[in-house]
Amino acid sequence: MVFSASGLVPLLDLIFPAFATAYFIALSKFAFPSRGSRSAGSREIFQGSRLFRAYVVIGTVIGLFLPLAYVLGGFARGDDHAVRSVAPHLFLLSFQILTENIISGLSLFSPPVRALVPLLYTVRRIFVIIDWVEDVWINKALPANAPLKDSVWYWFGRILAVANLVYFSINLFGFLIPRFLPRAFELYLREREEEEEIHAKTAEDKRSAAANKSSSHVADKKSD
Repeated sequence: MVFSASGLVPLLDLIFPAFATAYFIALSKFAFPSRGSRSAGSREIFQGSRLFRAYVVIGTVIGLFLPLAYVLGGFARGDDHAVRSVAPHLFLLSFQILTENIISGLSLFSPPVRALVPLLYTVRRIFVIIDWVEDVWINKALPANAPLKDSVWYWFGRILAVANLVYFSINLFGFLIPRFLPRAFELYLREREEEEEIHAKTAEDKRSAAANKSSSHVADKKSD
């Protein structure tokens, strides 16, 4: 909210969460409808190992905590360029986390829709991070004879931007697309198959009950 109110986030990134939310709702209604309580019960799509959890923690540090510290440091140093460079990434990441937490707790959204949330936001954020890298590597120069603390700050911003680009590119092309999204569709198809089996079994039981009732009715008539 602070970023959007202060004009630090471009209009395209401001409206992206609204577009994405409308798209997720449309997908959940028309393309991948929820299977009710079964979808609500399988909230965790991917259960990773201890190494995977460490990978997620590293991503949280690189993508959230360090950029937030960079913004706060930019405010303290009066470095508007640094704040403006990283603000769109933090804005989108904050909405991604909020959307994931809300959607994961609602049975309205099926596994494919839940998996598309980090995927769609990550695709958009990679373009934003590329702009961030361009800002700190091309559009910002270190003054000659700069103090050591300014040099450290300058290279911290550069390294942080590249680290985010590398991490989230690996996350998108090495995990979300090849592993996370297929796993979500696998769960969804399994839920649909189980639901169809339940419906078929229920229909068969009804036919059997109707046939038994009809047979007993005919037998009663013969006995009369």
